[in-house]
Amino acid sequence: MEAKLRNENGTVVCERCTLARNPYSRMRGLLGRSSLAQGEGLLLQPAGSIHTAFMRFPIDAVFLDGERRVVRVAADVRPWRTAAARRSRAVLELAAGEAARVGIEPGQLLRLDVEG
Repeated sequence: MEAKLRNENGTVVCERCTLARNPYSRMRGLLGRSSLAQGEGLLLQPAGSIHTAFMRFPIDAVFLDGERRVVRVAADVRPWRTAAARRSRAVLELAAGEAARVGIEPGQLLRLDVEG
Protein backbone atom coordinates (compact mmCIF):
# COMPACT_ATOMS: atom_id res chain seq x y z
CA MET A 1 0.00 0.00 0.00
CA GLU A 2 1.28 3.48 -0.83
CA ALA A 3 0.61 6.82 0.81
CA LYS A 4 1.83 10.40 0.94
CA LEU A 5 3.29 11.98 4.05
CA ARG A 6 2.79 15.69 4.64
CA ASN A 7 4.09 18.02 7.33
CA GLU A 8 1.91 20.37 9.40
CA ASN A 9 1.93 22.98 6.60
CA GLY A 10 0.62 20.46 4.07
CA THR A 11 3.95 20.20 2.25
CA VAL A 12 4.58 16.68 0.92
CA VAL A 13 7.67 15.19 2.55
CA CYS A 14 7.31 11.73 0.99
CA GLU A 15 5.45 11.50 -2.33
CA ARG A 16 5.51 7.70 -2.70
CA CYS A 17 5.64 6.16 0.75
CA THR A 18 5.28 2.38 0.92
CA LEU A 19 3.70 1.17 4.17
CA ALA A 20 5.34 -1.81 5.88
CA ARG A 21 2.89 -2.85 8.59
CA ASN A 22 3.21 -6.63 8.78
CA PRO A 23 6.19 -8.62 10.11
CA TYR A 24 7.34 -9.82 6.67
CA SER A 25 7.27 -6.39 4.97
CA ARG A 26 9.04 -4.79 7.96
CA MET A 27 11.69 -7.52 8.01
CA ARG A 28 12.28 -7.24 4.27
CA GLY A 29 12.41 -3.44 4.38
CA LEU A 30 14.68 -2.10 1.64
CA LEU A 31 16.72 -5.29 1.23
CA GLY A 32 17.45 -6.08 -2.39
CA ARG A 33 17.01 -2.46 -3.49
CA SER A 34 19.93 -0.59 -5.03
CA SER A 35 18.59 2.87 -4.15
CA LEU A 36 15.60 5.01 -3.21
CA ALA A 37 14.46 7.68 -5.64
CA GLN A 38 13.78 11.27 -4.60
CA GLY A 39 10.27 11.43 -3.12
CA GLU A 40 10.21 7.71 -2.34
CA GLY A 41 10.27 6.16 1.13
CA LEU A 42 9.32 3.25 3.36
CA LEU A 43 7.29 3.69 6.56
CA LEU A 44 7.93 0.86 9.03
CA GLN A 45 5.14 0.59 11.58
CA PRO A 46 5.52 -0.41 14.37
CA ALA A 47 9.27 0.13 14.71
CA GLY A 48 11.54 1.79 17.23
CA SER A 49 14.86 0.97 15.63
CA ILE A 50 16.36 0.03 12.27
CA HIS A 51 19.45 -1.69 10.92
CA THR A 52 21.10 -1.36 7.55
CA ALA A 53 22.70 -4.83 7.45
CA PHE A 54 22.96 -6.14 3.88
CA MET A 55 21.89 -2.79 2.41
CA ARG A 56 23.75 -1.25 -0.53
CA PHE A 57 23.19 2.46 0.14
CA PRO A 58 22.89 4.98 3.01
CA ILE A 59 19.50 6.23 4.19
CA ASP A 60 17.93 8.89 6.40
CA ALA A 61 15.86 7.38 9.21
CA VAL A 62 13.07 9.58 10.58
CA PHE A 63 11.77 8.29 13.91
CA LEU A 64 8.13 9.06 14.74
CA ASP A 65 6.14 8.74 17.96
CA GLY A 66 2.61 7.32 18.21
CA GLU A 67 1.10 10.56 16.86
CA ARG A 68 3.62 10.66 13.97
CA ARG A 69 5.55 13.53 15.52
CA VAL A 70 9.24 13.49 14.52
CA VAL A 71 11.32 12.38 17.51
CA ARG A 72 14.71 12.13 15.78
CA VAL A 73 16.27 12.32 12.34
CA ALA A 74 19.25 10.01 11.86
CA ALA A 75 20.85 11.35 8.68
CA ASP A 76 23.05 9.35 6.32
CA VAL A 77 22.90 5.99 8.11
CA ARG A 78 25.48 3.91 6.24
CA PRO A 79 25.22 0.16 5.51
CA TRP A 80 25.92 -2.14 8.47
CA ARG A 81 24.80 0.38 11.10
CA THR A 82 21.88 0.65 13.53
CA ALA A 83 19.79 3.61 14.69
CA ALA A 84 17.05 3.99 17.27
CA ALA A 85 15.07 6.60 19.15
CA ARG A 86 13.37 6.47 22.51
CA ARG A 87 9.54 6.81 22.25
CA SER A 88 9.64 5.90 18.55
CA ARG A 89 6.69 3.90 17.21
CA ALA A 90 7.42 4.16 13.47
CA VAL A 91 10.40 4.85 11.21
CA LEU A 92 10.35 6.57 7.83
CA GLU A 93 13.28 5.50 5.66
CA LEU A 94 14.31 7.94 2.93
CA ALA A 95 17.28 8.32 0.58
CA ALA A 96 20.28 9.90 2.32
CA GLY A 97 19.90 13.68 2.32
CA GLU A 98 16.17 13.60 1.60
CA ALA A 99 15.07 14.52 5.15
CA ALA A 100 17.10 17.75 5.01
CA ARG A 101 15.99 18.46 1.44
CA VAL A 102 12.29 18.37 2.36
CA GLY A 103 12.84 20.08 5.73
CA ILE A 104 11.96 17.30 8.18
CA GLU A 105 12.92 18.33 11.73
CA PRO A 106 12.25 17.01 15.25
CA GLY A 107 8.92 18.21 16.62
CA GLN A 108 7.11 18.26 13.26
CA LEU A 109 3.85 16.37 13.01
CA LEU A 110 3.48 14.28 9.84
CA ARG A 111 0.10 13.37 8.33
CA LEU A 112 -0.44 10.17 6.37
CA ASP A 113 -2.69 10.35 3.27
CA VAL A 114 -3.43 6.77 2.24
CA GLU A 115 -4.20 6.32 -1.46
CA GLY A 116 -6.55 3.81 -2.97
